[in-house]
Amino acid sequence: MPIDYQQVYTQIKEIGAGVTERKKKKEDAQALAREYLAYYDSLLDELHAKVDSARQMDSNTRCASPLTESLASSFPPIDSPAQVTLIAADGSQINPDRHAAQQYFVVNVGSIVMQVGSGNTPEVFTDTKLHLLDEFDDHFFSESQVALQRDIAERKKLLEIAKNYSGTVIALTEGQLELWGATDPDNDRDFQKSLLDYLNSLKELEKRRIITSGYVDKPGANWVIRLLEIASAPADLKELKKYHPLRGATDYWLFSTILGKHQRSAIFALKAKTAEKYQDSLAIHFFYLNVGDEKKPKIARVDIPLWVVNDAQALNDLHAALIAQSQIMGDVAPFPYLLHRAHEIAVVSHREKDQIDQMLNLAIRSSGGEVGEISGKQSAKNLAGRNKR
Repeated sequence: MPIDYQQVYTQIKEIGAGVTERKKKKEDAQALAREYLAYYDSLLDELHAKVDSARQMDSNTRCASPLTESLASSFPPIDSPAQVTLIAADGSQINPDRHAAQQYFVVNVGSIVMQVGSGNTPEVFTDTKLHLLDEFDDHFFSESQVALQRDIAERKKLLEIAKNYSGTVIALTEGQLELWGATDPDNDRDFQKSLLDYLNSLKELEKRRIITSGYVDKPGANWVIRLLEIASAPADLKELKKYHPLRGATDYWLFSTILGKHQRSAIFALKAKTAEKYQDSLAIHFFYLNVGDEKKPKIARVDIPLWVVNDAQALNDLHAALIAQSQIMGDVAPFPYLLHRAHEIAVVSHREKDQIDQMLNLAIRSSGGEVGEISGKQSAKNLAGRNKR
């Protein structure tokens, strides 16, 4: 049956009726966040102590911690070298489908190299890996496990390409620098090995002085807001995880009010149990970046390892490169051009998936093998006249 629009309309009216109250709560939280920001702006030692105390109280605490710059700092871009090599990689995947005739997954990594100032045409690369699952596999790959394979493949591809270039080289990926999936029980068996491979790739990138970053568009994490909450928490608070006086305020909003056109924020360390695997020079840090302007800010979070933080020139080059790349896309939708192109290269269409299905089935039949059956549910969806969504 179609959607019951009367039910939807009733629910939308209820949502609309609560808008005013939610707006007031949000504005109150934002006003309080401004007060906390002004008070704690330069109290860095006190903030460090508060974070340490919070993490002792609750080891799962996840928040920002300042380094040496005040919380509300902002920095304009500094001109980058006339010649710089930018490498971007992005991945997509076809996940296993238990309703399909054949069980397999595909990881497709698209990458592109732009030698700024050289006059050379950008180079494009595609790496496609197909993994067939059958009765000899001892477990089924979940979507999160396939995503883990994709993230590893992106970093390895960056490293592989970067070895061919000298001078200032910047490696870009979309998404956080921290490899995600440690808390997913489906990944429990594979994650530690994948993490080791990932850390080795990051170390090799550092060894070659390849400026490494993760670009998070429209970030949803509120690590600096959480820092302000922790800073304001009473000393005798029993359950820190339930203390959220700033709920409704976000890092995105906060840095929209702080950062001017093309400015970056102060640098923060990520304090989290999962981030402890990234030690010494690979410790995860981040800054916020306004790739828009004052009237229409567009905030991104940029994750970087500690060694990039400690290399002022590398940090400035990354900042300038991200602004220059975002300007290519225009003021309406600023986003690093090379990351956009890498995504276009990597994405796998439904038509391409259908072609892989046909090629795989043909190869199996030609070799005398048996092609599995699709599920009854999928058969029903495939009936003529059925909506396939």
